[in-house]
Amino acid sequence: MHQAGDTAVQFRQAAAEDAPQAVPLIHSSGPGAFDYVFAVPGHGDAQAFLRQAFVDGAGEFGWRNHVVGELDGAVVAVGAGFGGDTKWPFTLAAARQILGHYGWRHAGGVIVRGLRVETVIPPPTGAMHYLAHLAVTPTLRGHGIGQALIHHLLAQARELGRQQIVLDVASSNPAAERLYARLGFEVSGERASRLVNAQGRVPDHRRMQCRLD
Repeated sequence: MHQAGDTAVQFRQAAAEDAPQAVPLIHSSGPGAFDYVFAVPGHGDAQAFLRQAFVDGAGEFGWRNHVVGELDGAVVAVGAGFGGDTKWPFTLAAARQILGHYGWRHAGGVIVRGLRVETVIPPPTGAMHYLAHLAVTPTLRGHGIGQALIHHLLAQARELGRQQIVLDVASSNPAAERLYARLGFEVSGERASRLVNAQGRVPDHRRMQCRLD
């Protein structure tokens, strides 16, 4: 149980049945990038794919990779933390999920766009522990829930013996960057983005990192 201001939020491992509340939050953590990659006319919006992948459970977007924060029985926060050792399992899971959702005709395009986004938001490598899909219900932002979520994910990283913690934040989201800075993260680099299509635009991103001693 975490006390966030006057709000008590309980964090737990996500479950498949959290999809209706968790997936919109995951999408809100990077809507431009998700729409650029996964929104395909005739196959639904990006959330349609994210719902399938979340319920499937495997990979970066599966429920097994997420924690959720509950308040009064409702999911109000979501996030993920994972290491560089997930690269190949996550890649294989994503390929399977993309092929299953889009079919052979469109899967290749989705995968290519996903690889392009990785030039702006690269996955973790080596000993990095990466925080991703960090989101709080819009009406509850500013009440300390985001800070509590990150503290929970950092505690999990400590239990795993991880020290180098990294995340990426859109340059268009200064409020999130200020939160991460207050929690000890520092900007270590910035990647410009020219990725845009009819479905979405990927903004420039800044990488931030901190060390757990």
